[in-house]
Amino acid sequence: MEHLHNCPCGHDHSQDVHEGWEERAEEFSKINADKYHEAFGKYDLPGNDESVASTVKTLLEEHTKENFTPDVLKEIHGFIDLTSLTSLDTKESIWQMTERVNDFEGTRPDVPNVASICVYPLFVETVKQALTAQDVNIAAVSGGFPASQTFSEIKIAETAMCVMQGANEIDIVMNLGYFMEENYEDLCDELDEIKESCRDAKLKVILETGALATVENIHKASILALYSNADFIKTSTSKGYPGATPEAVYVMCRVIKKYHELTGKKRGIKVSGGIRTAEEAVKYYTIVKEVLGKEWLTKELFRIGASSLVGDIEHRLGK
Repeated sequence: MEHLHNCPCGHDHSQDVHEGWEERAEEFSKINADKYHEAFGKYDLPGNDESVASTVKTLLEEHTKENFTPDVLKEIHGFIDLTSLTSLDTKESIWQMTERVNDFEGTRPDVPNVASICVYPLFVETVKQALTAQDVNIAAVSGGFPASQTFSEIKIAETAMCVMQGANEIDIVMNLGYFMEENYEDLCDELDEIKESCRDAKLKVILETGALATVENIHKASILALYSNADFIKTSTSKGYPGATPEAVYVMCRVIKKYHELTGKKRGIKVSGGIRTAEEAVKYYTIVKEVLGKEWLTKELFRIGASSLVGDIEHRLGK
């Protein structure tokens, strides 16, 4: 193989070739890094942690009360992803939860049914078999939920299997390991591939805002998820980290608004993690309404992931 390296001048150029590849790889990496930083540059940070907290506090003080009405509670009932994600879930318990959704159908014509039922992959088929209520979707958590620390191939396969079983919405967690390393290329490539495996199902990308913690991190993660064709960006898993906060949702809404201005595409937001009462739900409704506008107040663009919230709202409406 000597002739591959030695030219007529007698010089071995193999080292030159190796160094050339290294330079090109470094240049390619820099181009990709610049691509993501260019995307970040199109979105202004809404402030630092303290200023965002102050802005959100004022917004809620000025507008929450006006939204705490029976009509708004009825709307919110129709935005709920009724969720059960515990280690003790069984086919029987998931069937019973689905039957409660079925039983609600038609009992209050003025109150829309929940938007979806959200379960682990193992129970998608159970929900599909039990569900008779109209216009209620089946959502599945997928992609190595809740840590997202498994092989991309498994995430893609699990997602495809959920869709095959009957899920028309998929909730997955962004790879925060990649995010913390600033490995945006692999992060976005993985999300893109998972999105492809969804086929016609909607993809909700969970940022795990309680782990990201800061305005800057939540802001960047929101941009990357939208950049990777997420249909919704979602706050939390409720597994191991703090759940949703008004500040995180405000930051995410600001990114969605700017994304719409830049691309003309509307993307949704899902709030989850610790939302148990009507008062808490109305706060998030208020933020979405004030930042994104009334046109986002539909189940196509706004969801709340919860379990006990349904009962609280129905109790207040006098079921």
